[in-house]
Amino acid sequence: MNRRHGWVNYHERMARVLAHLHAHLDEPLDLPRLAELAHLSPFHWHRTYHALFGETLAATQRRLRLHRAAGELANGRRSVLEIAQRQGYPNAQSFCRAFKAAYGLAPLHFRRHGPHMAFAQPQAPGLAEGFEVQIRQVPRVVLAGLPHRGSYMGIGKAFECTLAQLHGLGQVQAHSRWIAVYHDDPASVPTAQLSALAGLSVPDGWVPAPPLQAFAVGGGRCAVLRYRGPYASMHAAYRWLFGHWLVHSGERAADQPVFEEFLNSPRDTAPADLLTDIGLPLAELQTAA
Repeated sequence: MNRRHGWVNYHERMARVLAHLHAHLDEPLDLPRLAELAHLSPFHWHRTYHALFGETLAATQRRLRLHRAAGELANGRRSVLEIAQRQGYPNAQSFCRAFKAAYGLAPLHFRRHGPHMAFAQPQAPGLAEGFEVQIRQVPRVVLAGLPHRGSYMGIGKAFECTLAQLHGLGQVQAHSRWIAVYHDDPASVPTAQLSALAGLSVPDGWVPAPPLQAFAVGGGRCAVLRYRGPYASMHAAYRWLFGHWLVHSGERAADQPVFEEFLNSPRDTAPADLLTDIGLPLAELQTAA
């Protein structure tokens, strides 16, 4: 068997498993059904999944459910008990223990203070509060990926499917960059209509075939805010970037969407230590005549 074909084949099969898991996150794990989706032996497929992704399927489901719970705590109004029950926990106490172990905060504390906590943000000298923003030339990055529709908290599914397809084409490298482009403001566009692209960097000039789409970010001046902490709390950084930094900076935003580059992975990084660069493209400076 062609070695690359075998590697690709396994990633494509596991992508079907992950897509099913994302779509049925409220349901118990049905291991025989998932083995069917993977077209692998029920005796061995889960070992393959664990080896490829570095975590068990139960750990993936638990991580995704807690990620969803963090989003509901930060942005919704459901009670802790309601959120706990939706995530499959028998009571609020067991949910609180699991959430605190992952996020370092009890759910109510996270709801009240999490979106506003610094989470050890790097701060510039003299910056009393908020985030450090750097203006720099961001080189153009060419990516291939898949569209995402709906809540931005669910963009991980598009990344997983992109990864599987690019593995199949031999286009995933150790230095591949993970970047998402967000076309809409979730505060002004209905959740179901939100549009984004999730992709991995590929060599310039490489043309992906559908359903993968080619897109690019950078190639000009950008304001870059490095955010450290859970993805569910990132909206606080966005509010500060647009509501404080931009209006006081003297800069103008370019007619291009904002993007995020994910610098580490939630598979092996605690939520409080996740690093994300938020890139806001800026209009070019006007030169005096």
